[in-house]
Amino acid sequence: MRRFLIISLLTLMVTQGFPQTKLRHISNTSLLQDGDLMFCLSGKPDAITDVSHGIDGMGINHVAIFHKDNNGSYAIEAIHKGVCINPIDSFIKSNIVDEYNGQIIIGRINRGSIDIPKSIHNALKYIGRPYDFYFEPGDSAIYCSELVQISFVDRKGQLIFHTIPMSFHDKSGEITVFWKEYYSKAGMTVPEGVQGSNPGELSREPKIKMLYIITHWGN
Repeated sequence: MRRFLIISLLTLMVTQGFPQTKLRHISNTSLLQDGDLMFCLSGKPDAITDVSHGIDGMGINHVAIFHKDNNGSYAIEAIHKGVCINPIDSFIKSNIVDEYNGQIIIGRINRGSIDIPKSIHNALKYIGRPYDFYFEPGDSAIYCSELVQISFVDRKGQLIFHTIPMSFHDKSGEITVFWKEYYSKAGMTVPEGVQGSNPGELSREPKIKMLYIITHWGN
């Protein structure tokens, strides 16, 4: 009972303010469809959530693509070891530590504007690419929201998500100390305003409807 009350409270805290629909709490993949997007909410602020804002101001720091085939369910994602495909159980457990740290919100792209098989095929062909630690456009490395942005196409083969000016600044408009030092150590300039993407901005895309929330996994 105590666990149920904690999960219910967390669900209310995370879902309040979502205008699109009331999120349904789930603990398995039975309702997920191929091509759904899995947005990860950090348990506490980090360098990404400090400079980007998810839907309704939520701290979203990662996004992955749900994929299901005859062998099981997976997350196609770009993480520090590169673009890879992981069993869904591993993905969930790596992003939800406990009831207090981490939640995952499931978003579904308007099915009338997307070619799911082609989009999944596009994402799968990037497996093995290195992770883009410096979020540079046009190179061979790929970061999480970039994988989504360059993979999803409509029925005419056109990309459905467009790039946006990247943000490395906080609410005051100043580039944060973290990102200044991060790029300085690499001998680079912070790519403020360069075209790119981030998972928070992607979560606010009108083509995506938020449907479910995961705060724990399994029974």
